[in-house]
Amino acid sequence: MKLSLRFVLPLMLVLAGFAYALAPLVDQLTLRWFVRDLDIRASLIVNTIQEPLQEQLAAGKKAKIGEFFSRITQDERLYAVGYCASPSGAALASRSLPAEIRCDQLQRWQGPGDHLLSSAQGPLHVAVRPLVNEAGTGGNLVLVHDMSFVTRRSEETKRYVFYFFTAMAVAISLITVVIAQLSWRGWMAGMQSLLRGEGLLRQPVAAAPKHPSEFRPIARDLQRLINELEAETRARDESQVTWTPEALRAILHGELRGEDVIVVSNREPYIHQRRGERIDVQRPASGLVTALEPIMRACSGTWIAHGSGSADREAVDKHDRVAVPPEHPAYQIRRVWLSPEEEAGYYYGFSNEGLWPLCHIAHGRPTFRSTDWAQYVAVNRKFALAVVSESKTKNPIILVQDYHFALLPKMIREQLPDATIITFWHIPWPNPESFAICPWRDEVLAGLLGSSILGFHTQFHCNNFVDTVDRFLEARVDRESFNVSFGGKLTAVRRYPISIAWPPEPDMVQMPVADCRSSLRQRNDLPPDHKLGIGVDRLDYTKGIVERFRAIERLLELKPEWIGRFSFVQIAAPTRSGIDEYQHHEAQVRAMAARINTRFARQGPPPIILKVEHHEPKAVYEYCRAADLCFVSSLHDGMNLVAKEFVAARDDERGVLVLSQFTGAARELAEALIVNPYDADQCAAALHMALTMPVAEQRDRMRLMRGLVAEFNVFRWAGRMLLDAAAMRRRGRLIDKPGATSA
Repeated sequence: MKLSLRFVLPLMLVLAGFAYALAPLVDQLTLRWFVRDLDIRASLIVNTIQEPLQEQLAAGKKAKIGEFFSRITQDERLYAVGYCASPSGAALASRSLPAEIRCDQLQRWQGPGDHLLSSAQGPLHVAVRPLVNEAGTGGNLVLVHDMSFVTRRSEETKRYVFYFFTAMAVAISLITVVIAQLSWRGWMAGMQSLLRGEGLLRQPVAAAPKHPSEFRPIARDLQRLINELEAETRARDESQVTWTPEALRAILHGELRGEDVIVVSNREPYIHQRRGERIDVQRPASGLVTALEPIMRACSGTWIAHGSGSADREAVDKHDRVAVPPEHPAYQIRRVWLSPEEEAGYYYGFSNEGLWPLCHIAHGRPTFRSTDWAQYVAVNRKFALAVVSESKTKNPIILVQDYHFALLPKMIREQLPDATIITFWHIPWPNPESFAICPWRDEVLAGLLGSSILGFHTQFHCNNFVDTVDRFLEARVDRESFNVSFGGKLTAVRRYPISIAWPPEPDMVQMPVADCRSSLRQRNDLPPDHKLGIGVDRLDYTKGIVERFRAIERLLELKPEWIGRFSFVQIAAPTRSGIDEYQHHEAQVRAMAARINTRFARQGPPPIILKVEHHEPKAVYEYCRAADLCFVSSLHDGMNLVAKEFVAARDDERGVLVLSQFTGAARELAEALIVNPYDADQCAAALHMALTMPVAEQRDRMRLMRGLVAEFNVFRWAGRMLLDAAAMRRRGRLIDKPGATSA
């Protein structure tokens, strides 16, 4: 023990002396850092107040400038503000401007370096910045910062440094003592073992760890904690964020400081269907569900949707809720029940016979009925009541999805004025002339402007929406910031290109690509080396399936060597079968596939394998991994996530994507073969190019596309919206502060 004390006391004295020797260096570094920060802060303040100051100068309101400066200096660090129009004039300044600072001596405070001024209150930092107007330099703005806080921080820093080295000395000393004691005991135990005739190298049985696996859960928990702390403290700059579920959770809890997340959509992410005596859980073929489901798994919360499954009522509790996913529940679905009349008017009528063809402009004529509109209003109101009942706080984060709920943001805003409402419009937005067809255009626009943030896939759609508002509503449109002020509320119109989760779930890519290729060729009676194309869509006339088949037919006409050597599998999920237009489209697709197969059936497998049935996501990924190419020929689409799913599925960096120029994805996946789906010859040439593309070129193209999908994933899509919502909330709190005024 005496030996330990002889070592501990000198060590503590040495470290304490080192801490005191380090104090002056800490002072210098601290001062340098704060001076640099104050220079940056001065430039930011000048950029902020320059425009209102010049407006008051131009209006000749010099008397109000002093009041303006006094309001600015309410900031605890900003000591004084002054303005010098010329060296010979007097300064317009707040009352606290030091007498040593005069307009004719500003040169001493200009240029690089630390400009410090002593005063009774302590050191002051002086910064002089020129004001620039259209005619050139418009005088100088003087900003004086109180640096007394630097002295306080310096004292605190020195105190913390001393405490740190003291604690470190104690810790090192204790560790040294413990090691010394253990070493002594170990040496004594070794001597005793030697005296008992045991080898010195033999370890006592008690020294071996009994259960090393017991520490593994602790290690996992520590690693998880480290990852969460890194995600929370990481800079919010998009270029610095690795977009993962953990980063998204950190943004949600750190930036928005709330857990009350509600998603509203017509389509539910899980559907319970009765199959005889059993109930099956089905995931619908929907780009919206593909994008949002990983978000809800990451953030939890409640997803409000229309309960459309035959066994949906059997699966919910007394509050119409069910926990999902079934295997590992992470969030809840709250189901809303609609009568056949409500579904016919709201969903099939106004939404899909009216808004859908109106927005897609894909040769479908919109139909508007007053009865459909009445049901649309009623159902939107029903969902608004569900949102209010599911809200745990007065300011929830509500993600409203798609054209089924154009009126919902305003209805929610009326009952939850403090809510953050983020509405995303998943389909295109037409130009004002096309949207003018809608008899209730003003009501639709006013409903959407109840949102805090309104998002679209592309900037083109944002432009169209702002043009439409400007044309038909009495609203203030700021085209520089893309903010719309309507009814005293501000709505930010933003571009958020939607994407998919990255990396794909492990079970999606579990089967090797080679096994997928051989399995699907055997299942469809195709030779092992048979070339295979894939298309995955809902059976919708906007997806260009007819044009796709026409391109395949043209390929076989121009390049007959592919007859019997190439087949195209079209997965077409049935949709909206209650609408005549969709029934006619399905019949047309079936007839065209049969005609082409009959025409080229003289040798080998059929050129088109049509599967009009629902496929689970895992089955879709299997087809994507087995195919040589994927053809996306949408005539007008918001994004089309199938293109990104095909890229994500190809971890072998093989396969070619043929992509319509009318999809939002075409603006991001430039390495795909971009085509006009109406040009059959161009599409046929692209298909031939895809089938003959060298492996090296396939790999180069796929690597670039996979890198983009990995970086711009669905968590980034949601994270950008949440970050913008957080910034909007902060600005709102500043504006609502007592005494806050605008200059």
